[in-house]
Amino acid sequence: MFEIGEAVIDDDAGRVSFCCDLPSCHGACCTLPGGRGAPLEDDEVLEIEKAYPAARQFLGERSIRAVASAGLTEGVSGDFATPCLEGEECVFVYFEQGIARCSFERAFEHGLTDWRKPLSCHLFPLRIRQFGKDFIRYEMIDECAPGRRKGETEKIPLREFLREPLIRRYGEAWYRKFIGECHSRAEQSP
Repeated sequence: MFEIGEAVIDDDAGRVSFCCDLPSCHGACCTLPGGRGAPLEDDEVLEIEKAYPAARQFLGERSIRAVASAGLTEGVSGDFATPCLEGEECVFVYFEQGIARCSFERAFEHGLTDWRKPLSCHLFPLRIRQFGKDFIRYEMIDECAPGRRKGETEKIPLREFLREPLIRRYGEAWYRKFIGECHSRAEQSP
């Protein structure tokens, strides 16, 4: 592990290769069983409220009914998450050619909102936990095996694949320090 500013980073986050392969995984990260959806920062609750009217048009009736019934988020301050349908897919998912996709991201791509999607989704397969400081860890799940293979084949480090969301969270200066430390550690490895 190493530390940069307000974050402690798991070594794997800086050394593994990864690049999402949606045609192979079908957006599995948006449909994982377990009951809770994407972890949310407290300020993202308001972002979801503001962006939902734009994202709603991309959702199916089942999701719209679930939101009307249960609300846009679940949990309490410090522990908010997106709701799921029947303990699996995120309520904000829509399907396109069998691939789970985010309705917020689609609204963002169409210029209908200026908020892209929850940071935890944007950063996946990195996860941030709070332990006094942010603890950033790489979450290796079976469903992301195609992304690991694609990253290795195309020689795309996870740290570069997730450049935009890391800068979104920590800023450009932090990201440059992170990349520098990753390169330094790679040179020191046997």
